[in-house]
Amino acid sequence: MESEDSDYIWLRLDGQKRLATENYVEGNTVYGEKLYKKSKIEFRVWDPFRSKLAAALYIGLDVFPITRGTKVLYLGASTGTTVSHISDIVGHNGVVFAVEHASRVARDFLDRVASFRKNVIPILQDARHPKQYFSIYGKVDVVYSDIAQPDQTEIAIENCHTFLKEGGYLFLVIKTRSIDVTLPPKIVIQGEIKKLKTDFEIKQEMTLEPYDKDHGLVIARYHVKV
Repeated sequence: MESEDSDYIWLRLDGQKRLATENYVEGNTVYGEKLYKKSKIEFRVWDPFRSKLAAALYIGLDVFPITRGTKVLYLGASTGTTVSHISDIVGHNGVVFAVEHASRVARDFLDRVASFRKNVIPILQDARHPKQYFSIYGKVDVVYSDIAQPDQTEIAIENCHTFLKEGGYLFLVIKTRSIDVTLPPKIVIQGEIKKLKTDFEIKQEMTLEPYDKDHGLVIARYHVKV
């Protein structure tokens, strides 16, 4: 074990530095990831080629406000790979409200993740209509948005207006090819960042290569008063 903190750890496995989270459901895997036990604690290896958040941590993500007890609204849960690792991190006192609209992947998400993890609350709704989420109680600390739509940034902003607390954080995954296939990814990302300037302070931005082509990540803090 190379280093450890309360959120995630870096392990030295097979001579390589690997990211991992403490398994919320011991013995359970979500996407075929390796399990590793150290001092009676089981960890799940977090694959940066399967999770954009893991990729960001490998690249050098400096801002990581997700910790034990954090309340997260996750838009675009898909089959739940990243949701499951966030579930590990927030633990028994945290919660992940996971929104997914596509019925096929939502079934996989329910079968693989939500049915095993009490801190994950599935919301089978369109993220464009946050006022239709009836399962969310109170404000959340973090909105994590990973939606491949041309108006993905506007969808994230609307969800922040509805559910994100003052001073909370937005993690905005930008799929540049969903927005404009003709422009370089960095130009597209800068265009989306401009949409955030009114209500957010940009804390960090990055592209996710080599782990994920044509994707970027922006971390911003909501309604920061200067």
